[in-house]
Amino acid sequence: MTIMRLAFILLTSIFIISGCAQENHSQTVSEKQQNKPNILLIYLDDLGYGDVGAYGATALKTPNMDMLAAGGVRFTNGYASSATCSPSRFALLTGVYPWRNKRAKILPGTAPLIIDTTQLTLPKMLKQQGYHTGIVGKWHLGLGDGQVDWNQRISPGPNEVGFEYAYIMAATQDRVPTVYIENGDVVGLDPQDPIQIDYQNNFEGEPTGMDNPELLKMKWHHGHYNSIVNGISRIGFMKGGEQARWVDENMADTFLVKAQQYIVEHQQEPFFLYYALQQPHVPRTPHPRFVGTSGMGPRGDVILEADWCIGEIMKTLEEQRLLENTLIILSSDNGPVLNDGYYDQAEELVGNHKPAGPLRGGKYSLFEAGTRVPFITYWKGHIEPTTSDAIVSQLDLMASIGTLVGGDSGDTDSKDLLQAFMGQSQYGRDELILEATTRTALRKENWVLIPPYPGPPVNKNVKIELGNSAEYLLFNLEQDLGEQRNLATTHPDKLEEMKASFQMIRGDFGQTERLELK
Repeated sequence: MTIMRLAFILLTSIFIISGCAQENHSQTVSEKQQNKPNILLIYLDDLGYGDVGAYGATALKTPNMDMLAAGGVRFTNGYASSATCSPSRFALLTGVYPWRNKRAKILPGTAPLIIDTTQLTLPKMLKQQGYHTGIVGKWHLGLGDGQVDWNQRISPGPNEVGFEYAYIMAATQDRVPTVYIENGDVVGLDPQDPIQIDYQNNFEGEPTGMDNPELLKMKWHHGHYNSIVNGISRIGFMKGGEQARWVDENMADTFLVKAQQYIVEHQQEPFFLYYALQQPHVPRTPHPRFVGTSGMGPRGDVILEADWCIGEIMKTLEEQRLLENTLIILSSDNGPVLNDGYYDQAEELVGNHKPAGPLRGGKYSLFEAGTRVPFITYWKGHIEPTTSDAIVSQLDLMASIGTLVGGDSGDTDSKDLLQAFMGQSQYGRDELILEATTRTALRKENWVLIPPYPGPPVNKNVKIELGNSAEYLLFNLEQDLGEQRNLATTHPDKLEEMKASFQMIRGDFGQTERLELK
């Protein structure tokens, strides 16, 4: 073989090897891009299982949520960890049952941060994998150390538990302070008009819903009779910060614009956006564009408003050509409630609409409607449309997303259910502890056990069955989704099996819950 011929062969081989290496490199980059999708977590507030068209609602039209359900995985057994908001949000971001943290309860606006800054969180894990992380919307997990000066930078908060960008309200729309906070600073605060907050005593000369009902544009029903902001009385007392106070009717638009801006600004890197809408929590204050659109009063109107916001976010993703590289997760922090503190005709105008769908109970309840909520995963081109009966919890997002992006979710209560979330498996959890205001129950396969708890069976203010009973409640959801037939006495073996499983997970909870397993 001539030297020229040998050189030609060697050179050709180099080009072939180089081409293969380049091809493999391209495949690796492509795989990385697929394994590092943007993650958009859309979290609604008090949205019930039956409030969405895809889950059976006919009187309310929710085309954008329905589109996600039709194009992704619609879970029929998807759960929040709790029947109230702060505990559910704690579990969502940490993958830890809220009953393991005694402070994970419904919080006042002045509560200290309940997530330890050294604790692994979903945004921290994603940051470790190269994600930019942001939250826009409701926080309600506490801020600072309990002695917050609202006129200085507020810390610790979302930024200290993993979010690089945060535009939030501190607690809820019905609690003071009624201001937006961006990366620890109150937005638009005039230093000459400092904010003062107190949850025990009013400030001299400040009107309240109790003493000055003539100043109200929305009448309170129970609990919401302290400081008046924008004609609505709140929980807690506030003075000052006039220029910084939000306009309730503009809140949905404000959060939407911030969420859209975040997506546009971070489209060149993998991002995680926790978009925490305030609807349909009270006070329900739809923008004038949506007033009267549902025929159900403010509660129905703000659900339509929220659905529109979701549609606008989807348009933003589409315009930025991000839909095929964005995993979207939609759910709610707990079940529905009609009258939750204000006279807004939610009860009078609900008609035949059933916010809980076929389920029993609602917000605050250990029955299914307290924690079983709309739960949808959508990823264009990656998730095939399907309906799944797998039992999944918001707890499980921590481990499942960790598997998706190659992150370590740590030692938590979270289960890796990525295949279920991707619609590739119908298998989910075997068992799950559910919580409602520190009381807990067990869902195991198709069975539910609610231990005996003291207290009234019904919350008379909100007219919701709480699940309190002097005896054990045992239901077979496959045969009795509405939890009407207590099988505790007719299925003693199953009762004992469920009690044993409950105690194995829950541990020694008798002292804190005033409950004994006998």
